[in-house]
Amino acid sequence: MQRQQAHAQPMAAHVKQSLKQAAHSLGVRDPLPIMGPLIDRTFYRPDDDVAYADNRLTPGAVPFEPSFSEAEPDTLRFTIEPLGPDASPVDRRNEATNEMRRLIAPLFGREALNWFDARSEEWRGFGGLGWMSYGAWFGSAFDEDGLYGAKIYYEIAPSQIDALAPNLARLTRLAMSVMPGLMPIFTSIGCKRDAGTQRVTFMHRGPLALSALGPLMNRLGIGHQLPSLMRVVGVALGGRFELPNGGVLVGLRDTPAGVEMKLEALLAAVPDLPSRFLDLLRLGLAERPRQVAALERWLSAFGVDDANEPGHFSVLSVTVTPNAQARINLYVRPIEFQISDALDEQRVQN
Repeated sequence: MQRQQAHAQPMAAHVKQSLKQAAHSLGVRDPLPIMGPLIDRTFYRPDDDVAYADNRLTPGAVPFEPSFSEAEPDTLRFTIEPLGPDASPVDRRNEATNEMRRLIAPLFGREALNWFDARSEEWRGFGGLGWMSYGAWFGSAFDEDGLYGAKIYYEIAPSQIDALAPNLARLTRLAMSVMPGLMPIFTSIGCKRDAGTQRVTFMHRGPLALSALGPLMNRLGIGHQLPSLMRVVGVALGGRFELPNGGVLVGLRDTPAGVEMKLEALLAAVPDLPSRFLDLLRLGLAERPRQVAALERWLSAFGVDDANEPGHFSVLSVTVTPNAQARINLYVRPIEFQISDALDEQRVQN
């Protein structure tokens, strides 16, 4: 990893600078007064330490992942894997849980905290300590008024399905019965100023043709949105309508408007990702010029406005609901946080 500085400094300095610049560009509140201490505890190692590459959030890069949401285009959203590379899964889980509880009560109210405590009880207790891989991730979103939302991603075991809210547990079992290749891997619990939500995310074992989602989507009452989902993904991936083994996640959550499904394409697993991926994504949004403008503004805020190299992007996700056609989320890895090249060099030297 190449740095402009002559001497190494904590990686936290680069993460903070990236967030500060992005917040200024997007016109949102600086997240550092709230998130700075967690960033310092997470990215305390020097910026040339290749140990950062060994993480489950962004393998091969610093575990810091900004994301654009078409549904929330003017927010600054990012996720991190808490604490340093040597932290245990239990410590990461506890750190992310403590951070959620620290923020929710004073900013969103005691009722929101009680809701979070009830929803997270199964995952913040003593169960599952032996099988966890990474523990938890922590996400946050900021708008012009400050913290807009906070989210924690807990690893989930099949035995914990019963601990989900009844409707979400029912949806989870339904999905696994209709598509046996789906395996739950994490649940995300989010709190915003006005609402709390929980999602279950599955890894699909084996390749997945997008059309194979039809039976499940029909059972969920969103089958009529399959064409819009296929159109956005197919255009962005250069006419590809099948995702490879290990390259697709499916998320479900229950909302007042019906079931929301989120399809996530893990771009590093997609062979021959088009070099013009970003241009193709813009093409897929051509009928929504305001969203295209918001995407351009967001990419520029993170210095990836001229980023047709596929390696800059980690995940393309598409969300549909009964009343809303496909909307995109795009997760990026700013080039200054890629450390896989440095790791390869170290392996050669050894």
